[in-house]
Amino acid sequence: MLHSKRRPGKLGWRFVVLAVVVMIAVSAVVRSCWLDVFYIPSASMEPYLVTGDRVLVSRTDFASTPIKRGDVVVFDGRGSFAPLHSGKGALADAAQTAGEWLGIAGSDTVYVKRVLGVAGDRVRCCNTNGQLEINGVPVTESYLHPGDLPSELAFDAVVPQGRLWLMGDHRSVSADSRHLIGAPGGGMVSTEKVIGRPLMVLWPFDRIGLLSTVVPTETPILKDAQ
Repeated sequence: MLHSKRRPGKLGWRFVVLAVVVMIAVSAVVRSCWLDVFYIPSASMEPYLVTGDRVLVSRTDFASTPIKRGDVVVFDGRGSFAPLHSGKGALADAAQTAGEWLGIAGSDTVYVKRVLGVAGDRVRCCNTNGQLEINGVPVTESYLHPGDLPSELAFDAVVPQGRLWLMGDHRSVSADSRHLIGAPGGGMVSTEKVIGRPLMVLWPFDRIGLLSTVVPTETPILKDAQ
């Protein structure tokens, strides 16, 4: 009788542990294949995204739809925006990965930026009116952070096949393709490094809501380069 009284308790704890393991496994599969959550650690995409946002990202949006100018993308910056290896050691890397997975730490290698140039585009700044040009066409960027110029750094680049030219909306604080022209890859990011598209802000509470994925109509996003 004593044995039979203990047994339900043991089974109960085993069930709880099993349920937790299953939940973690299912969450890991969902986050690696369909939807993931990322923490925004900087102001480089304000006002679209702000420091401290927890953002739901679709990993499947670009599976059947090509990436276009104006799209906001989350991407793995290793080998372009960041070194291939952190140099911090395995333990520090594991702690960083755990923090990112839990949504309490920003990533040193995952970035979010806006696509300004796709394969074949010539991206230049600035023209005599202080505007960014894509394939010689001036772009009115209504999404820019109030008070920011399109760029305080002059540049002129042609985007190779399979690459993207990426810039933050808060240009005065964003480190992006402009600053890496002389680095390996020329500041361009491989399309294969794109993780997905931000869909909505999950936290903080006062910012919960869907994110617009449509480029403002007053921003001419251009005919494709020939």
